[in-house]
Amino acid sequence: MSLVIFFALLLVIPSSLLATDAKPRWQVEWEKTLAAAEAEGPAVIYSYPGATRLPIDAGVFQKKFPKIKVVVVLGDAVQRILSERRAGKYLADVYMGGPTTGVDLALAKALDPMRDAMLLPEVLDESKWWGAKHYYTDPEKKYAFSYIGRPGASDGSYNPNLVNPREFQSLWDFLNPKWKGKISARDIRTPGQGQTTIRMFYYHPKLGPEFTRRLFGEMGITLFRDPRQGVDWLVSGKYPLCFFCPNSEVGRAQRQGLPIEGFGLMEGAANISSASGNVGFVSRAPHPNAGKVFLNWLLSREGQIVAQTEYAKAMTGASNSRRIDIPKDMIPASDRLQDGVEYMEVETLPLEPVMKVFNEALAKAGR
Repeated sequence: MSLVIFFALLLVIPSSLLATDAKPRWQVEWEKTLAAAEAEGPAVIYSYPGATRLPIDAGVFQKKFPKIKVVVVLGDAVQRILSERRAGKYLADVYMGGPTTGVDLALAKALDPMRDAMLLPEVLDESKWWGAKHYYTDPEKKYAFSYIGRPGASDGSYNPNLVNPREFQSLWDFLNPKWKGKISARDIRTPGQGQTTIRMFYYHPKLGPEFTRRLFGEMGITLFRDPRQGVDWLVSGKYPLCFFCPNSEVGRAQRQGLPIEGFGLMEGAANISSASGNVGFVSRAPHPNAGKVFLNWLLSREGQIVAQTEYAKAMTGASNSRRIDIPKDMIPASDRLQDGVEYMEVETLPLEPVMKVFNEALAKAGR
């Protein structure tokens, strides 16, 4: 009798329900999210000002999900999102940008945990990522996700016609008196490149505050803020050494065949940063399903190949994805993370004590 009832139920239960039950739970949730995303409106992404290439620019996402539009808004994401919220407006679904943006948004309770948005098994699988873990920059390690891992050395560049890189085995070699007055550096008192590297200078046990103080207090360094200024000085030979020359401008000059190279790893110079490769799921998002679809695509193998390629087009050294199951042949070997090297994760260490020493050194130098 029990068997008769069982087979009778099979005849009346819709085949669609049986098919759904046969699917993995993640797939059911993914299909549900995808259908909702196609109906609710565009995924709105807030990104950083001056962004030259973003993964969405390749058009791969739109071809794969033609019914889900994406709107990118460039500007100060923190200021924009918090200002909008004070006015009772919730317009952003996703943020993409630098590490401090994610930290600030997380501290302001403007982000939801990234795990809530991760649906695809390949995204959740931490073995696919460098160090077999997901990396976050926020204090709670769950809101501001870093998908780019940029290996950093000194963040220094040189004119190969005027500088022999073999003279620089350690960062302390930059303090050789022969280079006094021949070094330029981007003014890191404004946000941008260099703020991660100077953290490394300050916090590295083989460098510390003394190195920072002497470099900027004794070497007659000339500061610049115009992104092209340092590179122009470098290739012209006016200042044959440059710290924190913007990667985008260095890459542009190299593609033009101009004399500019970057220093590789040296003692006391191994760090890892996320550059602009950070992403977060904005809380109270108006289009949460569209945002989730975009986030899962971005962090998928396909999405990270696109991201790595697009960033490589825009700049040198900021393109290495933390995913380890994707090809790296489109980026120089020097820009890839190397097994056996201990990289300092410094980009979210406190900047205030670093800047105090930096400003004191400049004051001492009369700059």
